[in-house]
Amino acid sequence: MELYQLKTFVAIAREGSLTRAAERVFTSAPAVSAQLKALEDELGVRLFDRTPRGMSLTEAGRKMLDEAERTLASATRMRSAAEQIRGAAQGVVRFGTVVDPVALRLGDVLVKLAERHPHVSLQLRQGLSYETLTAVQNGELDCAYVLSDSEQVDGLELLRLGAVDLAITLPLSVAEAQPALNLDQLVALPWIGTPPSCILRAHVDRLFAAGGREFRPRQTADSETTMRSMVASGMGAGLLRLDQATQAERHGELAIWNGWRSHTWLCWVAPAGTERPAAVAAVRAAVLEAWG
Repeated sequence: MELYQLKTFVAIAREGSLTRAAERVFTSAPAVSAQLKALEDELGVRLFDRTPRGMSLTEAGRKMLDEAERTLASATRMRSAAEQIRGAAQGVVRFGTVVDPVALRLGDVLVKLAERHPHVSLQLRQGLSYETLTAVQNGELDCAYVLSDSEQVDGLELLRLGAVDLAITLPLSVAEAQPALNLDQLVALPWIGTPPSCILRAHVDRLFAAGGREFRPRQTADSETTMRSMVASGMGAGLLRLDQATQAERHGELAIWNGWRSHTWLCWVAPAGTERPAAVAAVRAAVLEAWG
């Protein structure tokens, strides 16, 4: 079975005539007829009924038409990918990031990118996930890492790379004074919040709803580093990534409340569609390889 036979089959189905199909694929009617016969012989099914009004798909032909179109579409994508590989990827990719570079495996991405596509460079911009996601949608960024609970976002390709565990952290003075802290007592404490658009805010809101209260933070932190510092200074409880919270607890900065855990997802996002700049495709491949 050859791709040109599938193209001929699709052309006949669309035109309903061997002659018009031949014009569409730039060959002769006898050649089109021969290609169709060879395809039917190989598949072992009759694809068309020949009628006075032209070529009419059989039931088997209708089913095979869907498969043929999918196969041709896959071949087109493969050809496009090969063209991108042949043409050296180059240029600056505007890459949005969240949290710290280690958690993003950004070092691995940069190494793989430098090895395979030395003419591609990244212009990094760090921000909150919601702002970063909006920037990709608006075309201000080419791709990004974001934290998201969603499985899909309209207009974007969203790939989940790994779960990110979350933990509640307490000032040491609170943890020492109330070693058996329960949920009611927890939600009554002073809290440090994040901006309403931050994905972590939704998790805290759900925690407070379980405790029968509305989350009203006294202070707001716009980064993990700030949150960690504010909790450590005794200003209130706050939500951190578990790895950051564990590190801070190990250094004697704060304490983790073990009565609750949650998680969100670290994702890679870019505009949806198979036609993307070669440089962005190179970054996507490096990210996926870094994350296995």
